[in-house]
Amino acid sequence: MADPNRPARTIDARGLRCPLPLIKARNEIDYIEPGELLEILATDPGADHDFRAWCQRKHHEFVSVKELPGPEFRFLIRRA
Repeated sequence: MADPNRPARTIDARGLRCPLPLIKARNEIDYIEPGELLEILATDPGADHDFRAWCQRKHHEFVSVKELPGPEFRFLIRRA
């Protein structure tokens, strides 16, 4: 059985500006099962707002965002 806290897929959107990280996430989320996690690595600080708004509209769960050195952000979204 798969670990529910381990991302099913990871997107590397580092270096991409808004709205490209969101577009990549929208395209990739269809490849995971409901309840699985999508991990997005991004450097655009505006991605935080974009992902939160998108999750609210699409009923996905915005699980977390963590700021890493760089600065880089690690987002976790659980598919609805």
